[in-house]
Amino acid sequence: MNQAITETSFNFPGQKSFYKGKVRDVYNINNDLLVMVVSDRISAFDVVLPRGIPFKGQVLNQIAGKFLDATSDIVPNWKIGSPDPMVTIGRFAEPFKVEMVIRAYLTGHAWREYREGKRSICGVALPDGLKEHDKLPSPIITPTTKASEGHDEDISREEIIKSGLVGEADYLKLEDYTRKIFQRGTEIAKTMGLILVDTKYEFGKVNNEIILIDEIHTPDSSRYFYLKGYEERQQKGEQQKQLSKEFVRQWLIANNFQGLAGQTVPEMPDDFVNEVSERYIELYENITGAKFERADSKNIEARIFENISDFLKKLG
Repeated sequence: MNQAITETSFNFPGQKSFYKGKVRDVYNINNDLLVMVVSDRISAFDVVLPRGIPFKGQVLNQIAGKFLDATSDIVPNWKIGSPDPMVTIGRFAEPFKVEMVIRAYLTGHAWREYREGKRSICGVALPDGLKEHDKLPSPIITPTTKASEGHDEDISREEIIKSGLVGEADYLKLEDYTRKIFQRGTEIAKTMGLILVDTKYEFGKVNNEIILIDEIHTPDSSRYFYLKGYEERQQKGEQQKQLSKEFVRQWLIANNFQGLAGQTVPEMPDDFVNEVSERYIELYENITGAKFERADSKNIEARIFENISDFLKKLG
């Protein structure tokens, strides 16, 4: 088994704070820069699973970097550079307390809600008669609250504005950016023989300017179908071939875990951990069109620390 990095505990000059997310370790440098180490942790149903996935952090970091660069003409983003395969360093921003989820197909959480009889998600009406994985008449935005602990909750545009979570002018900009970034991602995915099914974006503010933060279009934040055969599988009522974390969720469901009270997280065996790793690498190669170059897995923590330290020194 290759080494997986599930936590870091660095200390950099000027470090103000450290935040450990579900997957990312984030170091605040002088309230000016963020050092984001994308670990090999994996979460599902808002729970971090016990075992890390080798190369997952590298996959997420490098895909996100590619799409941040590919959408920077639509909206400015936080990225300054990526000094290590598992690291991005960028601008410190005050994040909005909502995540902008956009869906072009009735899949995953939206399908589970629809199957239970709901015909409105986050205040957005859905027509009757849809099947799982059907394309929606047009992409819908279904925001969630951004929980520091526990589950994110669906919320409507009206509730966001009324509660003051985001001001109306800013929120309308977030929606506009979300649709434009998603359209760009959809176009890029199509050239690679994929369908960008749904995804989420996070935004923040720097000096009163809205910027795109965190990751975009990775298998943790997005779902992809293969374009070839999509229509035939829908007509036959077959499951879609997809590149996403959904197969991990399905494995957990099959092992009696959905993040509900009283449930125990099942331990992933070695062969499944390796399968998850290979699926992440498969997505990288499919969405980027480039062969995945596995970073040296010896002394990963030392490598990361040295690369970050050198980059911060150059930034002065």
